[in-house]
Amino acid sequence: MTIENTDIAKAHASLGLTTEVADQGVYDRTVDRFRERNIALPTFAELADPSTIPAARIEALAGLDRNEPDARNLFRVHWFGRLDGSGPHAVPDYIELPSELTGVEARIVLAFGNRFPMIKAHKVLAAYACLVPRLVTGRFDPTVNRAVWPSTGNYARGGIAISRIMACRGVAVLPEGMSKARFDWLDKWTLDPAKDIIRTPGTESNVKEIYDTCNELEKDPEIEILNQFSEFANYLGHFSVTGPALEKVFLDATSTTPGARLAAYVSASGSGGTLAAGDYLKANHGARIVAVEALECPTLLENGFGDHNIQGIGDKHVPLIHNVMNTDDIVAVSDRSTDALDALFNTPAGKAHLTDKVGLAPELVAALHDMGYSSSCNALAAIKIAKEHNLGRDDVIVSVATDGAEMYDAERDTYLATHHPDGYDAVAAAFDFGRELAAGDTAKHLELTQADRRRIFNLGYFTWVEQQGTDFNDFTARADQGFWKGMHHFVADWDEQIREFNARTGTRADD
Repeated sequence: MTIENTDIAKAHASLGLTTEVADQGVYDRTVDRFRERNIALPTFAELADPSTIPAARIEALAGLDRNEPDARNLFRVHWFGRLDGSGPHAVPDYIELPSELTGVEARIVLAFGNRFPMIKAHKVLAAYACLVPRLVTGRFDPTVNRAVWPSTGNYARGGIAISRIMACRGVAVLPEGMSKARFDWLDKWTLDPAKDIIRTPGTESNVKEIYDTCNELEKDPEIEILNQFSEFANYLGHFSVTGPALEKVFLDATSTTPGARLAAYVSASGSGGTLAAGDYLKANHGARIVAVEALECPTLLENGFGDHNIQGIGDKHVPLIHNVMNTDDIVAVSDRSTDALDALFNTPAGKAHLTDKVGLAPELVAALHDMGYSSSCNALAAIKIAKEHNLGRDDVIVSVATDGAEMYDAERDTYLATHHPDGYDAVAAAFDFGRELAAGDTAKHLELTQADRRRIFNLGYFTWVEQQGTDFNDFTARADQGFWKGMHHFVADWDEQIREFNARTGTRADD
């Protein structure tokens, strides 16, 4: 399918991609708010390459807690920080999982998302990417509007963090079954927790219930829904920021092995935003794009449904911003495996097994704590891809560790009490390592044909056209790669508008 450039432009505009100022009064009030609060906005280019951030901005971060709702922390919304708040550094923090752990020769590398500020997860980048184009085009008024952030967890937290910085009402909408740590964080950060945290029925797989709630909220004219699953700025933020950051990780990991190639990029499906980094890596390095989901809810794999505990990868639908026709593989991972690895990586017996029996370095085992459920899911999917495509030592698979295990302490306690009531001991650790890693084939895989891609693409019709009212022509335009490539210019356009906005607020820094 090929569509004309004029039709692509129409689809972009209809789907919210624009540089036109919608309301000058809203724009002016937003400028006044940001001037009063001395809030400067980083450009996408600065977040992609923080070495370009003016020195004065970096100096202003000295001594500032990266987890405070301070506007200066916007200049930490990138992959190049550290847990101690230092940075930006030349290369993002990452972990390379050794063959002793993975059982495959291919090199598996994951960038750490818990280095991001305020929420310790990379979804704060998605939230910023979704909001900033609205701010600089007069489509969101922080003095009037309430920003609603529908999510299965981390994106909602990212949106609340950005809202707090603007002193604007932010509303988190997420399933009631999400982790206790997420709700504890929201209780502290929302301005009015009783009204600004909306718990919808179900857990990770119940995304439609989130949409239904948002549709009701949207009847209020002061409500602005920033739906990560359909906001193409989410896609563009990850294409332009996460893609280049992961490229830096790949180049650093292979700096002494010039024959290495970037064989695949692996990411849980989630909102489809982080998958956009795969489009960047495929265009620049020829990497396969692998979308991952829960085996208990194999929506992409076989139009399936169900429930699971791999928090952070909402499913049972196909996100509007998922470039399905450019995806190469689907892998489904069981939450049995991610629950088991969480116990293995974060209990004394599990860590002892990894050091004493598997022979891993203690510092590497300690770093596994920076991998939450979806991070382990990505790692297991990468192992599956290495096996299915017979990848060797010169092949590198890049992925992301979206958040850390500290997000799931309460859930781990419940898991251990249920499955190991007498304690998680050396036998349990050996069993989990043997079953989930050494035995080595716990996931399902589908290499996509064009017919498979079309099936998955078509599945999205029922959510977006029938349920959410997306225009049919806009929906089908997404099957053409020209639709996706044709939107890249918006990043540079918005960056120019960000610079102009900062100039009007008086917060523009000299280069």
